[in-house]
Amino acid sequence: MKTFFRLFGDHWFGLWFPALILFAVQEIPYMLMPLFKPDPNPIMNLPEHYKPLAVAEGILGSACIALMFLVVNKNTSVFGIGDGAQKVFFILACAVLTANFIGWGIYFAGTRTPAVMLIFIVAMPPLYYLFIGLWRQNYILAGTAAVFLCVHFTHVYLNLHAE
Repeated sequence: MKTFFRLFGDHWFGLWFPALILFAVQEIPYMLMPLFKPDPNPIMNLPEHYKPLAVAEGILGSACIALMFLVVNKNTSVFGIGDGAQKVFFILACAVLTANFIGWGIYFAGTRTPAVMLIFIVAMPPLYYLFIGLWRQNYILAGTAAVFLCVHFTHVYLNLHAE
């Protein structure tokens, strides 16, 4: 973990390299998708009906990744799980990532219902970033992820139901 300058309180602009691994792990289903070739593939071919939400979703999702990598809290170790609340948030991050992988397994197996997509594939990644933010005491990331969850879920829900 490298810090460059203080943003506020214990939040610093810096580099937290494990964020790259945490991001890559969450992207595994997208890397595996060409092997499964789901047909139909509504999550990847969803018609766009709400362009402003799509833009906001892209900005917030990218911001979560950047904030996870570029904002560090000096009170946390490079990759320690921590104790108390930090441990709970680490476990929750692992649990929602597992739920996301289970959802992708269900999706790749052929069940592509709106409920599966919204609960397991749409809601879990923002929750993953939210819990990573809380685990790392990166409250900028946690707040951004909470907003990302609302926008991402709403956007996909509306697009699914616009058909």
